[in-house]
Amino acid sequence: MTSALLTDEGVFLYNLRMSSQEVPIVSFLQEVMRRRKRLPSQLAADLGVSHATVNRWLSGQDIPSIKSCRKLAEYSGVPLGKILSIVGHLPKVAETAPPDWPEFREYARQMYPDELDEDMVTMIEDLIERRRQKKYNASKHF
Repeated sequence: MTSALLTDEGVFLYNLRMSSQEVPIVSFLQEVMRRRKRLPSQLAADLGVSHATVNRWLSGQDIPSIKSCRKLAEYSGVPLGKILSIVGHLPKVAETAPPDWPEFREYARQMYPDELDEDMVTMIEDLIERRRQKKYNASKHF
């Protein structure tokens, strides 16, 4: 979808609605929600922003403010500079090769194939998520 806007200087600006692959913040938010098992409305509540705001971010219509980026950094555990770069508030940072760490579920299957069943892995993931949420909530009060 393309729309044009005429500015005061008489210049046309084109607003192209981009796919999630073209808007890095969309992919980032989707990954955060997937890992934390959150819906957009839950993410909005966790960050203290409106559901409509998160929907605009996810649709590529808007980007998080610097204040929201700080909240996202605390919430996700990703450094603020990286989030500001993903959003476009800072120039792109040089990507270093990410560590080749499997997700916990995959790690547990590889390391403890006989000791941990699916229910135990799910329970451990839930405990990890609760700990993250507890840390995040504690940091919001400072």
